[in-house]
Amino acid sequence: MSSAPPYDLVILNGNCFLNTDKGHTFEITDVGVQNGKIVQIGKLSTAKAKKVIDAKGLYVLPGAIDTQVHFREPGLEHKEDLATGTKSAALGGITTIFEMPNTNPQTITAEAINTKLKLAHGRAWVNFGFFIGAAKENAKKLAELERLPGCVGVKLFMGTSTGSLLVKADEDILEVFKNGTRRVAIHSEDEYRLIERKKLLGDHPAVQMHPEWRDAESAFLATRRVVALARKANRLIHVLHITTAEEIKFLHENKDIASVECTPQHLTLFAPDCYDRLGTLAQMNPPIRSKDHQNGLWEGIANGTVDIIGSDHAPHLLEEKQNPYPDSPSGMPGVQTLLPIMLNHVNSGRLSLERLCEMICTNPARIYGVKNKGHIKLSNDADFSIVDLKKDMTIKNSWIASKCGWTPFDGMKVTGWPIYTIVGGNIVMQEDQVLGTPHGKMAEFI
Repeated sequence: MSSAPPYDLVILNGNCFLNTDKGHTFEITDVGVQNGKIVQIGKLSTAKAKKVIDAKGLYVLPGAIDTQVHFREPGLEHKEDLATGTKSAALGGITTIFEMPNTNPQTITAEAINTKLKLAHGRAWVNFGFFIGAAKENAKKLAELERLPGCVGVKLFMGTSTGSLLVKADEDILEVFKNGTRRVAIHSEDEYRLIERKKLLGDHPAVQMHPEWRDAESAFLATRRVVALARKANRLIHVLHITTAEEIKFLHENKDIASVECTPQHLTLFAPDCYDRLGTLAQMNPPIRSKDHQNGLWEGIANGTVDIIGSDHAPHLLEEKQNPYPDSPSGMPGVQTLLPIMLNHVNSGRLSLERLCEMICTNPARIYGVKNKGHIKLSNDADFSIVDLKKDMTIKNSWIASKCGWTPFDGMKVTGWPIYTIVGGNIVMQEDQVLGTPHGKMAEFI
């Protein structure tokens, strides 16, 4: 009677992202997986493996984590739901997502977090965690709420959001910061300035006015305020979707209190070109800005200011986006295109693959305290994003699995593409095909 195979999966000959005595580097090696965990790294036999992937010529990343997605469930399932959103993630090579609280009802209670966990169970193609939204009515409970199972941490909206998720006054932000210890994720736009400037739009504005209304100072003012408040409360923060060169310079000097996130959209699209080509499809908050600001973001990547790349996947149906501005909703899909867009930037020489891995794998796990993820090492979860750095592809709307069915990058030719998405040792995507059944599990946090 033969014994059970020691490996459920073996990845052979992959160029694996490892943390060695030389730092983060790629080395060609094999990886053995059993019961959803990494159990061996080094030269392996395949004789007793249930499944084998020959990754020769491919790069094996620790499972990529998209730290900012809006999957719209519950309440707005016509735009997206947890099944379609996580399928889109899997197709894009993402193995874990962190979902935002502006659903309906808003995710501001323990009941709301638990509802999302139940909705994701058995339906999520990738791993998941959910943010609790900061609001006046739950501020004093946040220390307890942020420690709930499956909770990534606290999300605070300083600029326009839905219902009570808008926390704009300094005293209310400070109350949020004083309750809890985990890092708080911030949407940093100054609501007072946005209200004051909206009159600039006039009666029949063009979408090209979006970055004029929500100008660079609206973002920078909020970021200066929130860093000062974080220092007053001695609370670590994570500033999301940075859009201005001034914020990058400021945050570079405040890394002890604030970590920093950028999106592929702001690193790739720029005004006025994107608004002229895409119209309201380019509308998001904070806005896509000029090439000078984009160059500032890239400087932040080069000098280490930027810690994380997150997609801010925020889908709306085309018919909704085609409403006349400013009645068109802000936001665009991005979870499926994050890796292809950023791999293309690697190939263009804007950043190294090692630096990209830090921003989408190791830093998200470190900053949010995710257990057993972010590194290819023994006993960690067997989550892998395997990419072909030299594969030429064209991003198309027809490839997008999100319910919205479109991408601002439709027709863009890229070099670099996800080939396998592996979640807990299960191959959930291979060569643009989603396989089997959903295997996503709740992420755990320190």
